[in-house]
Amino acid sequence: MTTPSSASTPSGQSHDSTGPDRVNSMRELDVVTGATGYSGTYIARKLLDAGRRVRTLTGHPNRPNPFGSRIEVVPYHFDEPDLLRKDLEGVATVYNTYWIRFPHGRCTFDRAIANTKRLIRAAEEAKVRRFVHISIANPSKDSPLGYYRGKAALEAALADSSLSWAILRPTVIFGPEDILINNIAWMVRHFPIFVVPGSGEYQLQPIFVEDFAEIAVRAASKLENVTMDTVGLEAYTFNKLVWLIVRTLRRSVRIAHVHPSVAYLLTRTLGLVVRDIILTREEIAGLTANLLVSNHPPLGRTSLSQWLEENSDRVGRRYASELARHYR
Repeated sequence: MTTPSSASTPSGQSHDSTGPDRVNSMRELDVVTGATGYSGTYIARKLLDAGRRVRTLTGHPNRPNPFGSRIEVVPYHFDEPDLLRKDLEGVATVYNTYWIRFPHGRCTFDRAIANTKRLIRAAEEAKVRRFVHISIANPSKDSPLGYYRGKAALEAALADSSLSWAILRPTVIFGPEDILINNIAWMVRHFPIFVVPGSGEYQLQPIFVEDFAEIAVRAASKLENVTMDTVGLEAYTFNKLVWLIVRTLRRSVRIAHVHPSVAYLLTRTLGLVVRDIILTREEIAGLTANLLVSNHPPLGRTSLSQWLEENSDRVGRRYASELARHYR
């Protein structure tokens, strides 16, 4: 809430300009798209802990959020450019986590690209000071995979804008609400066989969500345009990652290597049972093409192996549904 700096009191005396309302009005405002989602929640929490005001733009404005009234919740106005610009006026930094994991219904990669370009344009018009954009490791405009091709197109759009920007390129982000690591653990807990697409010798380099959020907030304080791979301390082959989870959970599981197309059909069948899309063909192709690892120095500080050991009693206890999280 903001108030005039010299509002009159009923007695005609000037309101104290150093009172709590005045202090609140002077706190800088940041926007986090999807602050009630996964990585956005952690970014928003760090901003609030630093004493900043936070507004979120979200596709689910009526859902309960972990912050209550501490953040302002505004629906996306992608189809209303004037409203979208007004939502960003007076904003110091936009942290953009908006994207889709896979096409579903009317939500396509092309639509997500168009919406994000509208957000970038609105940020320019609103004169936002800094734009921190969440991309992906190894994007390419020539990629046969829509996810990576779309991320590359948005990096180019941001680079062509007049904004001051930081582009963060994570691989897999792990943490309590993570889908990939959690659901591997869930399958390990529930089935005697775990199916691995192909050889399993392709790599992943996960980063802890708290570390990622800290890097994002630090990136907002810099002036120069920068692109950073944001990856964790440890890189694993998929085989070693699964075995790490098996050992940590103390399960007895046999690993079976199958052709990627067979793995897709099996996960699709299981998806019908859990009412979710577990993996898409494109995600399996990106995984087996070694796109979830970086050759840059790690920026994360938390090791997946240590985190798994500390959270072995809860990881994989419940299946984490992508469709329930974003589309229901």
